[in-house]
Amino acid sequence: MKFSPSAKDYDIVGIGVATLDILTIVKEFPSEETVQQAIEAKFQGGGPVATALVAAAKLGAKVAIIDSLGDDFVGQAILEEFKSHDVITKHVQITPGKTSSIASVWIKEADGKRAIAYRPGNAPELMGNALDLEIIKKAKILHLNGRHLQFSLNACSVAQEHGVKISFDGGGGRYRSELDSLIPLLDICIVARDFAQKYAKTTNLENAAECFLAQGCELVVITDGEHGSHIFPQQGENFWQPAFELDKVVDTTGCGDIYHGVFLFSLLAGLGLRESAQRATAAAAINAQCIGGRGILSTMPEILDFMVSSNQDP
Repeated sequence: MKFSPSAKDYDIVGIGVATLDILTIVKEFPSEETVQQAIEAKFQGGGPVATALVAAAKLGAKVAIIDSLGDDFVGQAILEEFKSHDVITKHVQITPGKTSSIASVWIKEADGKRAIAYRPGNAPELMGNALDLEIIKKAKILHLNGRHLQFSLNACSVAQEHGVKISFDGGGGRYRSELDSLIPLLDICIVARDFAQKYAKTTNLENAAECFLAQGCELVVITDGEHGSHIFPQQGENFWQPAFELDKVVDTTGCGDIYHGVFLFSLLAGLGLRESAQRATAAAAINAQCIGGRGILSTMPEILDFMVSSNQDP
């Protein structure tokens, strides 16, 4: 995939809603009127676009987030963690007296299955200004998932005018019809099986991918958890990337987001689709062995070592 030859200040600029995750590992999900001791608990930043940016930054990408937060302690924690991961936050809109998003994630120790309670913040949708749109021009990739939808549509128009590739994360359980307006604007479309099937109204993955490709996407990737991912380029051969086998899965929170961040970084580094998919899959598998969507943020040498130890040569 070719990117704009002109110099850009940012590798990836993301638009999305960042959260603070409260992650708790338990023996069993609680029933009514019960109390149990947690095995492990952790506060950690979350959100699909946000975590993809953090993963890419770990590999050396220069990234920035555009979002709207409240000035509560949750928003402060989200910003502090972004800064600790070298994510540029100067285009995050802070509204006094408003709240930021928080999620409680319960993880079953035996199999890593999750139950999630999400409380969205009441900070206003991004309205955007000239400065926020200006940063889009300076990116190689604009990454989004449809949150702050009107601002995202405006940002896509700017991206198209300035040779910026547009990447989309369609997560499982997140399809809604208003996102259809984004699809014709995308260059890179990485979506969960559930999202692809609901958008395309078919259970056949090749037919679903064709629906996205027909809208003009250069690349469609359909992720399927432990069953790997299916890659459909506009030009070239389709292929399947298997998942890595793990002795134990601790938590799958954020694994898809890690996949996105590493895949995009690999494309920017000039790697082919097979190499990019393999590295993204490896990074997601590494992260599944720890609590939280950012539990283990891997460097590229760590990803390559994991691939070798798993008998998948880089």
